[in-house]
Amino acid sequence: MIGIIVTGHGTFATGLTSGLKLLAGEPSDYESVDFDPEESLEVLTENLTHSLERLESCEGILILADLTGGSPYNAAVRLKLGGRNKIEIIGGANLPILLDAYMSRNSISDLVSLARASLEAGKAQTICFEAPANETCEEDDEIEYDE
Repeated sequence: MIGIIVTGHGTFATGLTSGLKLLAGEPSDYESVDFDPEESLEVLTENLTHSLERLESCEGILILADLTGGSPYNAAVRLKLGGRNKIEIIGGANLPILLDAYMSRNSISDLVSLARASLEAGKAQTICFEAPANETCEEDDEIEYDE
């Protein structure tokens, strides 16, 4: 099984975890690491290291960070470059990426393939709604959209 760690600024990781629990139940082989404003980069790195240690029996670990280039992302990259080879990192994480990774890790056992598939799923769910001209919606109308 591939483990998953979600990390980000403030309570980003806790928030995504809440959404995951609502949609998929209580997660297993899963850790969330928030980066509180009063914490240092050293504390964040220590918290990520502890999460990695708790998931060390996993075949690999996918880390989802909120901002590419932000402190949580950079700390994860440093851990990977420090010799933890069974880590893949996605920056710019969102709930569709997390949900896809969590649900797909039973059928995709290759860490790199899981990261790429989840990234594509997240991109596919990122859209800008554009209402057709002169169309209104009543409260009880069904909303249809093209995929």
